[in-house]
Amino acid sequence: MENQPTATAPKPPKLLDQVSDAIKALHYSSRTGETYAYWIKQFIFFHKKRHPSEMREPEITAFLVHLAQDKNFSSSTQTQALSSLLFLYRHVLKIKLAEIEIPRAKKVERVPVVLSRAQVQKVLAQMTGVTKLMTQLLYGGGLRLNECLQLRVKGIDFDYRQLVIRDPKGGRDRFTILPVTVIEPLKEHLAWVKRQHQQDLARGYGAVHLPFALAEKYPNAPCEWAWQYVFPSARLAFDPQTKTARRWYTSETTLQRAIKSAANKAGIDKVIGPHTFRHCFATHLLESGYDIRTVQELLGHKDVKTTMIYTHVLNRGGLAVRSPLD
Repeated sequence: MENQPTATAPKPPKLLDQVSDAIKALHYSSRTGETYAYWIKQFIFFHKKRHPSEMREPEITAFLVHLAQDKNFSSSTQTQALSSLLFLYRHVLKIKLAEIEIPRAKKVERVPVVLSRAQVQKVLAQMTGVTKLMTQLLYGGGLRLNECLQLRVKGIDFDYRQLVIRDPKGGRDRFTILPVTVIEPLKEHLAWVKRQHQQDLARGYGAVHLPFALAEKYPNAPCEWAWQYVFPSARLAFDPQTKTARRWYTSETTLQRAIKSAANKAGIDKVIGPHTFRHCFATHLLESGYDIRTVQELLGHKDVKTTMIYTHVLNRGGLAVRSPLD
């Protein structure tokens, strides 16, 4: 009897490929994917290339302690590494972990880089089009970069001149300022975006990504105008989860490059990025005499201590003491 060929089972995907697939399925940014992959590899190498499925809380704790005590990494870097590993166990390995308690690296408080009002206007004067409009919202409303990129049409309230910032983690939404200066340019921009959306619908596209729970609850919502991104990407992209083409929001790199270029042209000698304009928003409001609790609400800080960092910027120049040389 002749030997029958035996079918070989396909090899399971490599761990980092699984991580990449999970990143795409959950619509995390490529930068987040790269960061998570880096820390997962560091974790594996630290434990002599053991597979993470063989390890649990003690090995994670040992790695994080090593980062703080042996490598002198900051608290934020330690948190980044922990987030990467929690993602791995929750979304890839499907392993439930107990609460991990670790000695935290000392958190270094840095005073944020802030531009003067005149410097902000110089940068904006070097910008045009959509990236200028986005930067005006960062500064005029105190938005985080991702809040601006992922802003949806329904989050704009022209009548009350406010923006509704949705918490992606399901927490409490917040309201912030819609600057009067941007209302007309924003309306013109939305008219263009709406025409593009209608063209996408006519071609069989036009469905935007929604969090899974919302998509289940409102199956028609992805195609509705109210749910569309205010700043959609210029191109359609393939969605591995739905196996369809859809339009995402503008890449963060697009705005970062535009701001860097404008700052150079404006002769700004500080290293700035999109988040700088949120710092400017807070500092300039406090300079104008607004209550710190009001600024806290507009920024969406849970603890007023986070907002207090901007008072250090106000007290620059030797705590407002005049030098005897002057």
